[in-house]
Formats: sequence, structure tokens, C-alpha cells
Amino acid sequence: MPDATALDQATTMIENAWGRPIEALESLAVRSPSEDPLLRSVMHIRSSLVVTDNAVGVHQDRLHALSRPGRVPAFYDLERITGSAADLRVAQAESRTSLQAISHVIEARESAATAGRAPAARLAQAAVARSGHAPRVLAQSPDQPAPAAASGPSVAALGPHR
Repeated sequence: MPDATALDQATTMIENAWGRPIEALESLAVRSPSEDPLLRSVMHIRSSLVVTDNAVGVHQDRLHALSRPGRVPAFYDLERITGSAADLRVAQAESRTSLQAISHVIEARESAATAGRAPAARLAQAAVARSGHAPRVLAQSPDQPAPAAASGPSVAALGPHR
């Protein structure tokens, strides 16, 4: 994606993370912001990126117009060229910062989803550990204790005691 703008990159990242087109995500973020606050945050950052992406385009066009091939800039154009170049660099830095912020929010969302599954797995492991470590025989009633699990070689395998 060498010609992709920061806005295009942000849109792709958001659509991949949430698995929906950006139009659906925009309406979802506005309709029910409390259901997914991270989506609301990402969409807010993206809306500021729309502004900076437009600013990048304007500054690039102005800079290209002032420095097009075959045109010799006048003395008074040099300050406008320098100013446009500086403004372009600032807008590009703002775009990169917005992209990075979106990336961090998406990483936080993925971390929260992973962390949300981890306690459930630990609870399942603890439940198995508390269940007596041995499966119940089908005919065994629930109030009878589970048979003890063997922890070493059986007595018969050791041979007679002396």
C-alpha cells in the first residue's frame, strides 16, 4: 500500500479489528457508545485523522503548485514554499500519531479480550482440581467420595516385602 493515505490505513486496521465495514462501525459507535467504548474511541481518533488527512492533501497540493517542474519560484515564493513544507511535515506527524493511537487502542482491545478469557480458563482448571482428581464411576452416587488416585507404583508391582 505505498499510495495509501493514513486514513486508508486506519480504516483498514479498524475494519480488520472489528470485522465490519467502517460505515457499520460508525453508526454503531454513534448509536450505542456505551456498548463498546474502545470502538467509540477509535472512531473519534479516526474522525480527527480525517481532518489531518485533508490537511496533508492541501499542503501537498500547495507545495507541488509552488515547486512544479519548469517553474522558477520568485523570491517571495520561498517563504510560502518553506511554510507549506513545514505545515506538511506537521500534518504528516499528526497523522502518524493518530495511526499510532488507533493501533494502541486496537492492541488494548485484543489484550482485554485475551485477559477476559484467562480467568475463565483458570476457573475451569480450579474446578477440575477440586473435583477429586478422579472421574466418578457412573454407578457411583454423588455423595460418595471419589476413589483415591494412585500416586506411585502399585504394591503388587513392588513384590513381596521382607
